[in-house]
Amino acid sequence: MFHMRRLCQIRFPLKEVKRCYVAQKEKPILTLFTKDPCPLCDEAKEELTPYMDRFVLEQVDITLPENSTWYDRYKYDIPVFHLNGQFLMMHRVNLKKLEKSLTKLELQKEGK
Repeated sequence: MFHMRRLCQIRFPLKEVKRCYVAQKEKPILTLFTKDPCPLCDEAKEELTPYMDRFVLEQVDITLPENSTWYDRYKYDIPVFHLNGQFLMMHRVNLKKLEKSLTKLELQKEGK
């Protein structure tokens, strides 16, 4: 599974790991339910590239045995996206919906 926190740990010295981990942890988590191969998922990830600094992307391979519940639910619908554990969109990336949801979360975070 691709995970931004792991990249921080690999690329930065030990004393920088904590700072990077905290920065990534504060970002919303966009979960992509996918399988290999999935050309539509690859296309969707490309569309997300300009937004990658605003969330942590996690990928869930629905074909793995431990993800059978997700397979049963989404086998005909991938790519499927959840934002912070809540369904967001499926089949294609809806950039307007993504932007609206990310902005809402960012405004809520600022209001704390």
